[in-house]
Amino acid sequence: MLVSLKREYAQLVTSGGQLLLLFVGFKLESYTGWLWCLGAMALVSLFAWYSALHRLRMVSGTPTSRIGSAAQGYVELIGQGEPHGNPVIARYSTLPCLWCRHRLEKRNSDNKGWHTVEQGETSAPFIIDDGTGRCVVDPEHAEILTKHKDSWTTGDLRYTEWKLLDIDDIYTLGEFKTVGGSTLSTTHEDLVKDVLSEWKMNNDDLLKRFDLNNNGVLEMQEWMLARSAAKREAEKRLNELRAQPDTNFMLRPHDGRLFLISNLDHEALAWRYKLWTWLHLAILFGSLGTLGWLLQNPPS
Repeated sequence: MLVSLKREYAQLVTSGGQLLLLFVGFKLESYTGWLWCLGAMALVSLFAWYSALHRLRMVSGTPTSRIGSAAQGYVELIGQGEPHGNPVIARYSTLPCLWCRHRLEKRNSDNKGWHTVEQGETSAPFIIDDGTGRCVVDPEHAEILTKHKDSWTTGDLRYTEWKLLDIDDIYTLGEFKTVGGSTLSTTHEDLVKDVLSEWKMNNDDLLKRFDLNNNGVLEMQEWMLARSAAKREAEKRLNELRAQPDTNFMLRPHDGRLFLISNLDHEALAWRYKLWTWLHLAILFGSLGTLGWLLQNPPS
């Protein structure tokens, strides 16, 4: 069973909203009620169709990149999942995993349903490795589709967990960003200015180092000496920054594009979104057709 999380509107892709409206229509048993329910079904289906089509285009239209050579920006990555530091521990089963969502429900007093007592999900980052490099994935604000669901009942309580495991190949679609020495944008001149600004904050120490005639003022020759020293210090800092190792990150795109994480493979994701696209389109036209028929044949 798939679970789509984080963005509430995306749940229309896998939810039974249309079935609920159909059930309401049968319950109302009125001409006006059916008109409203069918109209709402058409609107929900239109929105859900567009949502599924958008995801299908993103998944199908974005080629898979290799971590070691991926361009900065919106990319698709697939790699073996592993914890980033200590593994996440599932709340109820206490099993180690990469990510987990949990929900605890209690049986209603009339024994006709359940109500949610608590729910939540983890936000700790994890790593994917595709053999060419490693990438830290931040699941915050992502839609997550997982095939791992466990549910069990103890007395009047029902426990449900959805997980990503470290045995999974993880599919990610989002903003790829590399931070480290190879992506350093700071220039030598910028660092020189930073060093001089730091030294000016402690004027007494600055004079002690470069006021050669002890007159309490840095003259032109003395200031040039200070600037030469600042250049050497800036060069040292720049080399240290350039030597820092690169770290790759997969983050939510800043422009609002789809941020998706799943343990389903690329083909399965594309097939499921294609299926939902056609299903919602069929429900849309079915709702509109039935609504049109009812408007042309009102009860006498």
